[in-house]
Amino acid sequence: MAGRLLRLAGFDIDGIADGPGLRCVVFVQGCPHHCPGCQNPQTWPFEGGEEVSVEEVERRIRATVVDTGVTFSGGEPFTQAAALADLAERLRPDYDLASFTGYTWEGLMARAKEDPEILRFLGWLDVVVDGPFVQALRDRNLLFRGSGNQRILDVKASLAAGEAVWTKDPAWVGEDGSARAEG
Repeated sequence: MAGRLLRLAGFDIDGIADGPGLRCVVFVQGCPHHCPGCQNPQTWPFEGGEEVSVEEVERRIRATVVDTGVTFSGGEPFTQAAALADLAERLRPDYDLASFTGYTWEGLMARAKEDPEILRFLGWLDVVVDGPFVQALRDRNLLFRGSGNQRILDVKASLAAGEAVWTKDPAWVGEDGSARAEG
């Protein structure tokens, strides 16, 4: 739907920490999780950040030229699933799309029963890194995740299987699949 607004906390280009390759990272504003040790606590208030149209965010992403992926982070992206689904649809098939979430896959599926926009957003994504950040499980050696409870999931395989399925993409889990190991 044209004209939807996103509440953004920030926007980075040429990122290398939030997925493989050079990526745009869209940081949404607002998070219900409040994980102790969160690296982005400034994104927690839902009233913070700036309102930006989906079209404007798309323009910023396309202006980056070299970025081949887009990662949605936060804050909690799934609190803005409708607008992010609109954005993701506009970005397909030109970009690899991923999202972080503090919800587990199972939690997202439960929430999707009340909010079908969650499934619409998931339908455009390649990968979801799920689960809250758990400070006691923090591991700086993990690829693209902060704590060992978080999983790097293949969205299409997970939707088809009806359960969480780890990605096998070596760009996400390493050539030997070692990022799959629980922390």
